Order: sequence, then C-alpha cells, then structure tokens
Amino acid sequence: MILLRYAGYRFLTMLLTLWVVSIMVWIIINLPPGDYLSNQIAELRATGQAEGVAKAEFLRTEYALDRPIWEQYFIWVGMMPGPNGFSGLLQGDFGWSFEFDRPVGEIVGDALWLTVLVNLAAVLFVYAVALPLGVLAAAKSETWVDYTAGFVGYLGLATPNFLLALILFYYGNKYFDLPIGGLMHPAFEGAPMTWAKVKSILLHLIVPTFVIGTSGAAAMMQRLRANMLDELSKPYVETAQAKGLGPTKMLTKYPLRMAFNPFVADIGNLLPAMVSGSVLVSVVLGLQTIGPSLLTALKSQDQFLAAFVLMFVAMLTLIGTMISDLLLVLLDPRIRYGDRSK
Repeated sequence: MILLRYAGYRFLTMLLTLWVVSIMVWIIINLPPGDYLSNQIAELRATGQAEGVAKAEFLRTEYALDRPIWEQYFIWVGMMPGPNGFSGLLQGDFGWSFEFDRPVGEIVGDALWLTVLVNLAAVLFVYAVALPLGVLAAAKSETWVDYTAGFVGYLGLATPNFLLALILFYYGNKYFDLPIGGLMHPAFEGAPMTWAKVKSILLHLIVPTFVIGTSGAAAMMQRLRANMLDELSKPYVETAQAKGLGPTKMLTKYPLRMAFNPFVADIGNLLPAMVSGSVLVSVVLGLQTIGPSLLTALKSQDQFLAAFVLMFVAMLTLIGTMISDLLLVLLDPRIRYGDRSK
C-alpha cells in the first residue's frame, strides 16, 4: 500500500515535471528568429509567388502562429481554444508538419513504436552485456579477464557509433547476409503485423541494437566494475569469507546488491541517451525512427514536429526515472519513502 502511494506521488510529480518541460521546449523551439512559415513567406515574396504567400499566411492564422508566444503555447498544449477550438496535445492533436505537409501524428505514428522497440532492444543488450562482464571483471580484478574486459569496454567507448554502423553495415551484409538499412523489408512497410513481418523486424534489429548499445554497455560495465571493487574492499566481505560463505554466494548476496543501485538508477538516463544518441545512427542505417524526423524538423524550424519529438524524449526520461526509483525502493531496503517511513 505504501509503495502504491509512493508510485502515485511519483506519477503526479512526473506530470508536473512534464508540464514544466513542455513550457521550456516551446520557448526554446521559438528562440531562433522566424519559423518555417515566416521563412517560406519571405522566400515566396522574393520570387513574387503571391498564391503561395496567401496559403502560408492562411496556415499561420489556422495554427495560431500569428498570436503571442504564450497563446501559441496554451493552444498547442490544448489548454486554450484556438481557431479550431480546443485541439492540442491533451486532445491528441500533435499539430501539423509544414515540412512534410502532413499531420505530425501521421509522420511519427509508426516511428514512435519502432523507436521504442529499437531502444528497448538496445537497453536489454546493454544490461545483458554489462552485468556479467562488469561482475566478472571485478571478481577477476587485475587478471587477463579484467584486462580483456577493460580493453573491450574502452574500445566500445572510443569507437563512434556512426563509424561502427558503417563497418557493420558492410561486413554484416557481406559475411553474415544481414539486411542493409531500415527496420524491416520494404514489402512489409505499412502492412499489418504478421509472423513474417516480425521475423523481418527482428533480423533488421541485430545491427542497430549492437551499434546503439555498444557505448552504453561499455560505460555501464566500467561503472559496475568500479562499484563492485569498492564493495569488495569493505570489511563485511572479509567477515563473510571468514564465516565460510562460498565465493559465488558471497558475491551475489552482498556486494552485487550494493553495487547494483547505481546500475538500476541509470535506467532514467539510459533511455533518452539511447534515443538522442541514435539520431545519427538512424540516418546512417536508414532506420524508420523519430531520429531523422527530429533532425529534419530542427533544420527547417518545423516547430510542431520538433516540439512533439522533444516532448516524447522528455517523457521517456521521466518514465525511465520513475521506473528506476520504484526498482531502487524494491531493491534496497535502506531506501525509504521520505517522511512516510518515519
């Protein structure tokens, strides 16, 4: 019951934080002078295209871009009626992409779940690699196992993701017949979900998962190794050994649990880092994620599309932080629910 109250409290703070983030995102998006439509209007007037100017002016009025920035924000969120009444994020209307001339919801529809899928696979890869290698490197400290794991880790940190993507792009297809580019075969794009489409997606996920997750796995492995070494040097380890506790049981029962806290806390930072770090990789590999859309929107000042993608990344950050907080409470009995535990 206490955990449920704590989860409810964290959920409310998450919503409040998301609201503050939305204000900051809208302000930052509008900091550069002009926007997509004003830039387009200037170009059309310079070339004497009166009809194009009239259409752009209509769109500015239609989407309330001719109003003060604070009114634009409340209309975008859906807290204030605009030209079409209450129609904003709260009502499920994500705005219009002027660059692609389509609703933002249509552009990011498939890209959202593909982004979540790619980054979830990358997170699972990070934990599947970092956990055993970090523990093994700490348990076999200053041996060839530790040195090999350290070399692999530093190699993963030093290799740029886009370079690794290009290498696997070529050799993966040449020697292992892995598909090149995209997250599914072109024949399955827009088609309903079938077992053949699932197999195609899983096969296409191999290279992006490895590329996006490599640097994260290397950093987390080094962090877990350092935490484990710190715990292994504490007196309670010697006491457990003196009492005859086996090395494997002693390692997993005490030091690993204590060293695991920062490992779990990293979930909040890992999800957004994967999304932001995969933008260039998505462009190189031709992935149908929101990364290329964000890059295009920022370059062209397509504010509704850019703002929604940034809000999506912020939401991932907050969800990851909430998950890590709840897991830490369950994992470590020393962590309390603030004043509720007194």
